[in-house]
Amino acid sequence: MSLFKNLNFEKLKEGLQKTRNKIVNGINEAVIGNAAIDEKTLEEIEEILISSDIGFEIAEKIIEDARFAFNLEKDRSQTQLIETIKNELTNVLSQSNENGLGKIGIKKPFVILIVGVNGTGKTTTIGKLAHNFKKSGLNVVVGAADTFRAAANEQLDIWAKRAGVKIVQKKHGADPSAVAFETVSQAIKGSYDVALIDTAGRLHNKAHLMEELGKLKRAINKVLPDAPDETFLVVDGTTGQNALVQAEEFSKVTDISGLIVTKLDGTAKGGVIFQIYSKNKIPVRYIGVGEEIDDLQTFDPKLFISAIFDN
Repeated sequence: MSLFKNLNFEKLKEGLQKTRNKIVNGINEAVIGNAAIDEKTLEEIEEILISSDIGFEIAEKIIEDARFAFNLEKDRSQTQLIETIKNELTNVLSQSNENGLGKIGIKKPFVILIVGVNGTGKTTTIGKLAHNFKKSGLNVVVGAADTFRAAANEQLDIWAKRAGVKIVQKKHGADPSAVAFETVSQAIKGSYDVALIDTAGRLHNKAHLMEELGKLKRAINKVLPDAPDETFLVVDGTTGQNALVQAEEFSKVTDISGLIVTKLDGTAKGGVIFQIYSKNKIPVRYIGVGEEIDDLQTFDPKLFISAIFDN
């Protein structure tokens, strides 16, 4: 079946306004009054790109490409520079892995494990993700396996009701594996298309986290071998470099198949997406550009770049 793609370019552009202002306005200020872009201007632009969390290596590659292009062509204008930046960033995002979500609706239930530290918007994101799947005509069940934080269950219950999907939950302090087991069992029994499972948002002890996630997966495998089908890491875009660190740390303890970057509407550090792609080779699946239930958008690399750079 065709999976619903929540794409709203105007909303995306609005949500990325701070990142856009940081990069594009910064470039405008650097080149203003210059008939042609010189070496000093290129160095200033490199600093602008780095400060937007695009990362040193990518920024350096962009400037090298710009120098090469300027040496070959007479055009040393801002327009040519912007095209060079867009081309290099497009190359970075082209490293994306194949999207396994295409199996949703074919493999039932399709189990997605959601991981991430507290405060990234993980629980809220699950509700929005459930809403997106529901709009595709899919039957969705969510499992509240973050049983260590009472507020997590309450929050997920609210979002499940907003999305109009079933929720499986147990009392505060219950075994997370038991919740995961019950969620998948009910998904099979009720012929649900998608099962979304929340997990505890902790990373203070990697050995403990690995053990906890391992136990949870074993519980799922008792009723559905080879599950989960996807494991999504939720990171907060406003944290910039910390989002990169979290991607690196979680990748050490579990297989991350996709990334969800939240709160991009509240930061000028949206460039961190390019850095995560480049360093961790983890594809971004969804991005959050607002607080409403429809504000979790399917990540489209070309639209993302256009929202930042195009008028």
